[in-house]
Amino acid sequence: MHKIAGIVASMRVWIRDPLFLSGLVLRLVLIALVTPSAVSDWYAPFLAQSLRSPTIDPWGSFLAAGGTHLAFPYGYAMWATFIPLTSLALATDIPVRLAYGLTLMLADIAMLFTLRAITGSEERKLLLLYWLSPIGLFATYWLGINDLVPIVLLVGALLAIKEGWPKTAGIVLALAVAAKLSMVLALPLLLIYLFNNKRLRSLLGPFAIAAAAALVVLLAPWLLLPGAQAMLFLNPEMEKPYELAVHVGQGLQIYILPLVYLLTLFAVWRVRRMSFELLLNLLGMIFFMVLILTPAAPGWFVWVLPFLVFHQLKGGPIAVGLVSGFGLLYIGLNACVAPIPAIPALGWSGGGKLIEMLGFPDRLWSLWQTLLLGSGLIIAARMVREGIHSNEYFRLSRKPFLIGIAGDSGAGKDTLAKAITGVFGSHSVTHISGDGYHLWDRQKPMWQVMTPLNPRANAIAQFAYDVQALANGKCIAVRHYDHTSGRMSNPHQVESNHFIVVSGLHALYPLPLREILGLKIYLDMDDRLRRHFKMQRDTQNRGHSLEEAETMLARREPDAAMFIRPQSQFADLTFSLQPIHPETPLSDGEAIRLKLVVHARHGADYDRLVRVLISVCGLHVDMTVQGADGSATLTVEGETTGEDIALAVRKLLPEFEEMIDLMPAWSNGMLGLMQLIVLLHTEQSLRKRLL
Repeated sequence: MHKIAGIVASMRVWIRDPLFLSGLVLRLVLIALVTPSAVSDWYAPFLAQSLRSPTIDPWGSFLAAGGTHLAFPYGYAMWATFIPLTSLALATDIPVRLAYGLTLMLADIAMLFTLRAITGSEERKLLLLYWLSPIGLFATYWLGINDLVPIVLLVGALLAIKEGWPKTAGIVLALAVAAKLSMVLALPLLLIYLFNNKRLRSLLGPFAIAAAAALVVLLAPWLLLPGAQAMLFLNPEMEKPYELAVHVGQGLQIYILPLVYLLTLFAVWRVRRMSFELLLNLLGMIFFMVLILTPAAPGWFVWVLPFLVFHQLKGGPIAVGLVSGFGLLYIGLNACVAPIPAIPALGWSGGGKLIEMLGFPDRLWSLWQTLLLGSGLIIAARMVREGIHSNEYFRLSRKPFLIGIAGDSGAGKDTLAKAITGVFGSHSVTHISGDGYHLWDRQKPMWQVMTPLNPRANAIAQFAYDVQALANGKCIAVRHYDHTSGRMSNPHQVESNHFIVVSGLHALYPLPLREILGLKIYLDMDDRLRRHFKMQRDTQNRGHSLEEAETMLARREPDAAMFIRPQSQFADLTFSLQPIHPETPLSDGEAIRLKLVVHARHGADYDRLVRVLISVCGLHVDMTVQGADGSATLTVEGETTGEDIALAVRKLLPEFEEMIDLMPAWSNGMLGLMQLIVLLHTEQSLRKRLL
């Protein structure tokens, strides 16, 4: 809903913005005055004929009426896009060319709002970079090219994927392909993107099924119609991808464009996990590859237009300068080589080409084309390079991020570990518990001598070694300790993952383990509160009697003081859950009002955090800053919900969204606050890693 609200807000701003209004007026003037030859010779006659003689095969009907096979080599989706306004034009005796131009303008506006929804960018930047783009204005309204329709559908499919609507994305992508077959180039890349991102893999099936079903419905009838076949396969544009080839003898050729495309897909597959930003850059690169390796038609340059906008938004002034130069070269070349449109209001009938009038040698135009495609190659290389180098998620996939959680028995280590897993998703998290490294089952007599809090009662070295193996991307075999039965399970295989959560009594005890942890957390719950929760857990969930639970607490206290609590000195984050009133009676069945004391050893942007906690979550927050390193202590009181935490994450970490599960499990209360603070420090640690 926040996306829709953003679009509505942008609409209100744009309606009053001089940049939008000037772009709108310019479009209307061009539609009213300019009659491109492609529109007058091909598109308008075809659309008019398809409505005067309605049939499921308008292509065959047009050819039977003496039309050219060059007129409309597009599918049902492209045809249906122009039908509403064309019908209105014929009914009101308005020129069909005006209906055609207004339809393209509506697609243009749809693209503007779709880009706003995808990028979340400032309105004026999009107006400058897209709405006033000379490439879009020239290609669409001066040359009359309709490639804006399939590309806006493709971008719409990308938006649906980003929002987690796989069926919608599949159908809209099928519409894009049904509008222009070349859009199918994006399909394998989208499939790889969904498959290689664990958080998105659940979307792959619905997306693929919806896309396949829609493609069958939209394309099968069209490809079986003789008229459609004639327009598609007899169109010279279909041969352009095969013109650049290497002859290998005996009549065989290796086609360069298909070869490069397949190699690109293989390289993308090897990238594994990639961000949405990198996906956009790669799509732009693929379309640039088509432009560079073929004698591309002027309309094909529209395919890269939205990706040029994405690049400029991220690439800064250099990107804007390169794209501006690319646009000027494009306009200059095509103004010379494309047919001159008619302007009836000025008595200009059009026809002919400026290149023929100027009489310059062919080498000059070839050199111009070389400069155009050379600048495009530079932009494509920058898009890929910057997409990869700025892609935190690409780098993360190469090296897991480790979170360690230590604390005394009953402090809530596993609870916090499960909460963190709920945020990132079980598909992206491997959780290793130190309980699986106890040396003996509960029934063994050695527990009469030692407690589990003593490192000597645990395979600490193996614990650290296994976590190191996971950090290096290897699989390990671990056991699970059943707290109810007190027995160890047989070893089972555990694989590495994007995030590894290590929890246990000794998660911060071994030095080799501490050195590889990206974030170290210690849970220092109020002792009276911890004892209360532990007694509840041990008696209600683990089958201990009250006397057994009290005896265990007393036996463990010396080991806790010697081995567990000293680990707090190594923690980046210390969470201390305390009753608001220290003398509050603790009884079963009654809610306990709690406060959370957070000590951050190495600091974070806590000033922003405090403002968000107060304004969004409605919490009372006190903060003290200690030391030059930015260490801070927060004391937080109040009640908050998972919805408030989710909103706070969007405000504090808008670029961290792709790290989080599609359906994150946000907790209420102080546990939700811990989730938020862990995310804040995780993002900070990742940024430091990538410097």
